[in-house]
Amino acid sequence: MGKVIVYEYVTLDGVVEAPETWQFPYVSSDVAETIQLQIAEVDAILLGRVTYDIFAASWPTRTHNEFGVADKLNSAPKYVVSSTLEKPDWNNTTLIKENVPEEIARLKQQSGGNIAILGSAALVQSLMGGEFIDEYQLMAYPIVLGSGKRLSQRGSIWL
Repeated sequence: MGKVIVYEYVTLDGVVEAPETWQFPYVSSDVAETIQLQIAEVDAILLGRVTYDIFAASWPTRTHNEFGVADKLNSAPKYVVSSTLEKPDWNNTTLIKENVPEEIARLKQQSGGNIAILGSAALVQSLMGGEFIDEYQLMAYPIVLGSGKRLSQRGSIWL
């Protein structure tokens, strides 16, 4: 059975929103290596609509394995949870429009490896407290933003 692992970049005050606007000054070579290793261990990717739109607009154009993860992100099976998306354009993407808990349970049963949720805070929040998430890997960054979407409703990185 597969394992659903949440990978989030989070500030000290629990913000996970728009890491592309605050993360990069803190990405050292060891942080980049950790991210590459995490992505390499992924067998499938589960995304919410917002994260899917951001990734699908960017990663397909990266054809030289940028950051050591482009090839993996572009070739891995991807599942996007959305009630409004009509047709995913990114290759190897399957749309999950309804029966989300049942579909994720089916994915876990079918997979023998890691199913990563990258970003996708709203999706993660909707799955918290159930039997869907097996592991959280939170990468905390030394910054306090004061506002923004948080992974936990309590406002801290600690679930």
